[in-house]
Amino acid sequence: MKRIVFLLMLGIFCTPGIGQTITDGLRYSLDDTQGTARFSAMSGAFGALGGDLSAMAINPAGSAVFLDNSFAGSFTYQNLENRATYFGTQTASEEDAFDLNHLGGVFVFNNPNAESPWKKFSIGINYNQTQNFDNQLYIDGRANNTIGSFFLNQAQGIPLEELEVFSDETINGRYSILGETRGVGAQNAFLGYQTFIIDPATTNPEGTTYVSNIASGSFDQEYTFLSQGYQAKYTLNVGTQFTDNFFFGANLNSHIINYDQSTFLFEANDNEGSTVDRVRFEENLSVLGAGFSAQIGAIAKVGDGFRLGLSLETPTYFTISEETSQAIETRRLQDDDTFNEVVAPGVINVYPDYNLRTPGKVTASAAYIFGGEGLISFDYGYKDYSNIEFRPDDDAVFAAENAFIESQLKGASSYRLGGEYRIQNFSLRGGFRYEESMYVNETTLGDLTGYSLGLGYNFGKLHLDVAYATAERNRNQQLYATGLTTRGAVNTTNSNVVVTLGLQL
Repeated sequence: MKRIVFLLMLGIFCTPGIGQTITDGLRYSLDDTQGTARFSAMSGAFGALGGDLSAMAINPAGSAVFLDNSFAGSFTYQNLENRATYFGTQTASEEDAFDLNHLGGVFVFNNPNAESPWKKFSIGINYNQTQNFDNQLYIDGRANNTIGSFFLNQAQGIPLEELEVFSDETINGRYSILGETRGVGAQNAFLGYQTFIIDPATTNPEGTTYVSNIASGSFDQEYTFLSQGYQAKYTLNVGTQFTDNFFFGANLNSHIINYDQSTFLFEANDNEGSTVDRVRFEENLSVLGAGFSAQIGAIAKVGDGFRLGLSLETPTYFTISEETSQAIETRRLQDDDTFNEVVAPGVINVYPDYNLRTPGKVTASAAYIFGGEGLISFDYGYKDYSNIEFRPDDDAVFAAENAFIESQLKGASSYRLGGEYRIQNFSLRGGFRYEESMYVNETTLGDLTGYSLGLGYNFGKLHLDVAYATAERNRNQQLYATGLTTRGAVNTTNSNVVVTLGLQL
């Protein structure tokens, strides 16, 4: 995805503190595993089935169901469409991506002792992309609040002398010092002051109150959100079959995060009393993370064609690194002239690593296989998002955010239903999924509803599968955490086409 920039930034490093938010914690707690085309076509309802490489991501016991060594790779085309409404103005934007979303294999070792109840064991290696972060959102409308409020709120309480650039300093140096001593809020205040968005209420260098140079009224705003990257899980799996009816398995998972985000706001006004009538504000975020989790699972044949499955996944423990940068440009009016004020500090804020615990998950499954003709499968999952936690939890800032998360998020259930019908070498598949909102208010991020279709053909040792899956969700997108906290109503449709080539030996 191409990134849009209007100011060039250099790399001078500093290490200010930053407050992680509920948005950061939730971003890395969601799971949208696509997997193989067969898995996607049945909406991921594989917890009691196994026998598919991506099924191991739901229930580790699925590897022990395989009869032969199997390998597969999957490619996906994703189309993400956002439709936004902001103060009555509707806009649309979309992003396309093409990725290798799954690659894996399983090795099956039959027990040569035919009298042993332990029939076989398996070893699996899997790569699954759990999230594709490629996204583009455009919001446009005539609002009743200004970006000036964002800068004004964060300036209050900061002495004026700390926002001034002294004769022996540079813009970059002062911005860096503020980050080291006071954090990103003070840096925002500095940007607002240096571009004349805000002025001190008094000329006293120790004064700590400010006023806005943007008068109240109406504001034409254009907000662009761009992101790219992915979240993925590497899995080492072991499984075993006990008698003819029981399958057990365990996963050790290594997680990675690679995420980049840019936001751009353009605001214009012609309000009487405004001495600043144009603002362009850019923020950039880069994130790298690594984490670990584990899973255990079991599948039981409980009757002719019936199977039950149960799996547990531990919380994922991440270590995350972040870098940010900012730039701003304003147009101010003075004595019938206009002046462009640009502050591009050329500073990349490099923050100390922090730890994040995302919630674990439990999945209960049931399936019925009717002869060799087809099957139907159902998965129920539960994840308590109020357990998201920044660490160390004895840090005052983290403790406050953790308490806020606990009050805003809740446990959420997911339901997946899938079916398959075979006609000679062809397989016809379909599925449905529904995921509850994890927000207590259920409006910040709504429920997710999706369906899927697919087709497969078995050539013998080779099989080719194709799937189409789509899911829709509504949310209220808040532009900034303070000041300009207005929200746009966003409807997102995520559609995928997955193609898998598999081999059995």
